[in-house]
Amino acid sequence: MKTILSLLLLVSATAANAQELVIKGSDTLGAKLVPQLAEAYKAENPDIRFSIAAEGSSTGFAALIDQTADIAMSSRRAKPTEVATASAKGLTLKPTIVGYDAIAIIVNEQNPVKALTKRQVEQIFAGDITDWAAVGGKPGKISIYTRNTSSGTYSDFKELAMRKRDYAPSTQKMAGNEQIAAEVGRNANGIGYVGLAYAKSPRVRTVSVDGQTPSVAAIRATEYPYARPIFYYTNGEPDGAAKAFIAFTLSKKGQKIVEGVGFVPVE
Repeated sequence: MKTILSLLLLVSATAANAQELVIKGSDTLGAKLVPQLAEAYKAENPDIRFSIAAEGSSTGFAALIDQTADIAMSSRRAKPTEVATASAKGLTLKPTIVGYDAIAIIVNEQNPVKALTKRQVEQIFAGDITDWAAVGGKPGKISIYTRNTSSGTYSDFKELAMRKRDYAPSTQKMAGNEQIAAEVGRNANGIGYVGLAYAKSPRVRTVSVDGQTPSVAAIRATEYPYARPIFYYTNGEPDGAAKAFIAFTLSKKGQKIVEGVGFVPVE
């Protein structure tokens, strides 16, 4: 009985001493990449616990500013309003680029359209073009799937592809990349955008944009029009567990995971 009690006390003490690293923000990073990085890191550092919430880049910045997260995952740069809000509280939003991504345009695998121009992409997502026949496809009403408004990808796409125009009113907003890919895979007339790690989802196909596909070479050369960095943000210079985890992410082992998930490593 004493042995069992001693073991229970030891387990309780170990749990109490475990350090928790809270990471919130981007679904692009948080659905696959960061959980895999956390698992690999924890294998080498069993005394750390991770709390990961992937609900959009905006939620990461809000948590960082409220000091309820140690690291914010983001698929976009901090907005001036977020920087100003942090500064008013005496905080500094410090970015660290942890890889590179591209917003891939995906259609259903049955769709014959294999290439679009930047102008056509803008017109489709803004609602100017509503039928596939207008861009060389089979006649049929285009169904548009996008991320929700808290997503960094939602904002980035407006900047990179739509010249800051509003999305078409008919747009269907999804919580994450996987949901967009699943809907486009089910809908022969669907179109959407996803991070590079989700471009090879079942029953979807990537289309080229102005002759460029989101390949590693095109992203590194910034030839693909919707390429972008992905970030960790911290309040000022990271320290403690956050600093160690960021260093692991940027290490050779961490960057191999970044590449394996489907992103482009920093180097």
